[in-house]
Amino acid sequence: MKQAAKEIGNVLNLSQNALTVLKKRYLKRNEEGEVIETPESLFRRVARHVASADALYGKAEVEVKQVEEEFYQLMTSLVFLPNSPTLMNAGRRLGQLSACFVLPVDDSMESIFDAVKYAAIIHKSGGGTGFSFSRLRPKGDVVGSTKGISSGPVSFMTVFDTATEAVKQGGTRRGANMGMLRVDHPDILEFITCKNSNHRLNNFNISVGLTEAFMKAVEDDSEYDLFNPRTKKVVSKLRARTVFDTIVKQAWKNGEPGIVFLDRINASNPTPILGEIESTNPCGEQPLMPYESCNLGSINLAKMVKPVASSQSPVVSYEVDWAKLKETTWKAVHFLDNVIDVNKYPLKLIDEMTKANRKIGLGVMGWADMLIQLRIPYNSERAIKLAEEVMGYIQTEGRIASSALAEERGVFPNYEHSIYNGEMAVRNATVTTIAPTGSLSIIAGCSSGIEPLFALSFVRNVMEGTKLIEVNPYFEQEAKATGLWSRELMERVADSGSIAHFTEFNEEMKGVFVTAHDITPTDHIRMQAAFQKYVDNAVSKTVNFSHAATTKDVEDVYMLAYKTGCKGVTVYRDGSREEQVLSTKKADEKAKQETGGKIVPKKRPPVIKGATRLLKTGCGHLYVTINEDENGKPFEVFTNIGKAGGCASSQSEAIGRLISLSLRSNIEPDEIVKQLKGISCHQPSWTEGGKILSCSDAIAKAIEKYEYATKGDNGNGKSKYNEVMLIGACPECGGAVEHEGGCAVCHNCGFTKCG
Repeated sequence: MKQAAKEIGNVLNLSQNALTVLKKRYLKRNEEGEVIETPESLFRRVARHVASADALYGKAEVEVKQVEEEFYQLMTSLVFLPNSPTLMNAGRRLGQLSACFVLPVDDSMESIFDAVKYAAIIHKSGGGTGFSFSRLRPKGDVVGSTKGISSGPVSFMTVFDTATEAVKQGGTRRGANMGMLRVDHPDILEFITCKNSNHRLNNFNISVGLTEAFMKAVEDDSEYDLFNPRTKKVVSKLRARTVFDTIVKQAWKNGEPGIVFLDRINASNPTPILGEIESTNPCGEQPLMPYESCNLGSINLAKMVKPVASSQSPVVSYEVDWAKLKETTWKAVHFLDNVIDVNKYPLKLIDEMTKANRKIGLGVMGWADMLIQLRIPYNSERAIKLAEEVMGYIQTEGRIASSALAEERGVFPNYEHSIYNGEMAVRNATVTTIAPTGSLSIIAGCSSGIEPLFALSFVRNVMEGTKLIEVNPYFEQEAKATGLWSRELMERVADSGSIAHFTEFNEEMKGVFVTAHDITPTDHIRMQAAFQKYVDNAVSKTVNFSHAATTKDVEDVYMLAYKTGCKGVTVYRDGSREEQVLSTKKADEKAKQETGGKIVPKKRPPVIKGATRLLKTGCGHLYVTINEDENGKPFEVFTNIGKAGGCASSQSEAIGRLISLSLRSNIEPDEIVKQLKGISCHQPSWTEGGKILSCSDAIAKAIEKYEYATKGDNGNGKSKYNEVMLIGACPECGGAVEHEGGCAVCHNCGFTKCG
């Protein structure tokens, strides 16, 4: 088994990128870090474990085996995949299968630190957490027990952020949080600007909970009330337009905060008698009650089409396969309901609340691929209409499937406190959600969520500096069928990412193969709203803006989202998180002027201090010494490996000298790490903390670890992961990071900011 896993076959016809992501993030490893599982055995493990829930409802062993085979085929055919924790943990010791949780934060020190503890347990198990800090008394308010002064919600968010940073270093999925504050909380302006610095609260996505009263005040350009959550009394007023403009400006600047329409979410709360929904999961698509979790999964719409028989065109025509979509929806609802029963929840409170409401979130991926096969432009009225038809069909069939399960297994325990009571017997309080599908869509080989294609062709860096042109398979197929394909043309498309301005392609093809860079922010919102009409929970989607977009553009999108029925919005202006990094160029220019335009390395002082780290590489033990300057910044690097005079020794010494020269010339350590990290050789090795691809990779990781160990998070959540993330490069492979589905994803290696 071990040898077979080392040389993973491709029985399932998975893409090379899918195999890479599976090996890196999902397949089981032994204590030496070696992969001991194949993709086939992963899907079999998950299918067997999830199907075992049927035995709880009186199914015989042979029937459970049939369900296992059904679930196995569902996943291996790539028509449906569950969320990442289910793929990673089903049938394994950890057994935690939920992606998202919401924890309450009440106005007491005990509750706050209970929430910190519970969040750490959840992050350790691979889940993400959402919090509303709206119950906490405002900054400057009196603390009754001590007669002291409250520090307010934002200061406590730092505690959560630091705890997340500590926990996530050892996990396969990195901890992620959603922090939410009601717009009528007295500290709302401090909250809106709390991520003004790119080095603060980087383990949080933040969203402002907007109310109907606030939105009406924005439209009327009037003031609205702020309430002290401790006393429930009005303490002051703010001009709504000023607050709204501040939200818009911050979102334009760096993509945060997002906005969530709280009253709209609670209008569709399936169990309003039990209390209000206060927060969502980290990507905003799953509103949850305190202590609830949700199990998510996605249908691959790229597989929900069938060829039209009579087609005279060289390009095959397709239509929606409604029968297959119905069958897949029913099986997926059965699968996700079973997950609730076989899940090992991190807390007893979560176990009880999740099983009381039995919420599931069935969504979609491959939407752009479906449109391409149907030859429907993403930014067209036909696409909007089809979105409503497809999601409406999934919603209807999903509820019917849930009703059928209710007849067999019973309604969810809180049914009598729900909006369904007396109307329709259902097994699950919610059925549908549109979640991010970064890693899942890579495994399935389809477009992500309901996003448009990010690019038609791009360059992927592979081993030994080789560049590989990767072309969207539908685009490549059509280019070849119409005689347009050539490597030179594909390279040009890769440089552009889009064919909008290429004379070689006709207007119909340009319309069909539209990308995220070709459509307007309005198109994004209209598509999100079309899906939201038929989604129980919410829709995770990113509205992409060009770098030249204005704050007025962001404002218009927010208002359109409000008017078209969306439950929340996440925006990202291209390059907006690079602004602060670019500001360092002013200092560089001044230094160049003082030296006649030349970069002169700093001189080495007589005495210098540092530390040495041992790393195991394929060439032997590598010792990396990093010394600091008087300001505590890395100043020089020495390396020692193998015997003096050997090739490996000379190469590592040369790398050390060049790094030292760069550091002494004020090149940031992060930039050096980006250049060296991920370089592979023929002798990789496994060590504590992961895989060492080469000596260059080892030196990069030594610098990275040194930076983290010396700077840590300084109490503000700063980490090397986040710094690299913010300037648009993947911290694991150096590839481009795409902002989609309310998250940030690297399609080169499967890394996601959201876990």
